[in-house]
Amino acid sequence: MNEKNAEKIARVLLGGALIFAGVSHLTFARKAFRAQVPDWVPLDIDDTVLYSGVAEIALGSSLVLTNEKHQQTVGKVAAAFFTAVFPGNISQYVNKRPAFGLDTDRRRLVRLFFQPALVYWALKSTNNKV
Repeated sequence: MNEKNAEKIARVLLGGALIFAGVSHLTFARKAFRAQVPDWVPLDIDDTVLYSGVAEIALGSSLVLTNEKHQQTVGKVAAAFFTAVFPGNISQYVNKRPAFGLDTDRRRLVRLFFQPALVYWALKSTNNKV
């Protein structure tokens, strides 16, 4: 498999994961996602979960459907999104809020180290320099 095909597979997998996560925000995992909304967010907590779900569906769809001309831009937007939602993961850890099987401080702490991997994945799978 060449590098271009590997990037495309990685990009489509990330996009699919974002679409799934976005749909889960709107449906079966809606309550669990509330655990990640920091207290300082000025919007209603449920609205925040819904809006972020819509954003994830749009972003995931963009990753899946983007053409070569726009994929670097979409990758940068995805990386920025993963960076922007990171405070929610920190909030879940600091406030000891269980969700998604993250029911111990250790599990919530380990989760924090996956966010940089998502940023890297978004950039690398869209032919951005990392």
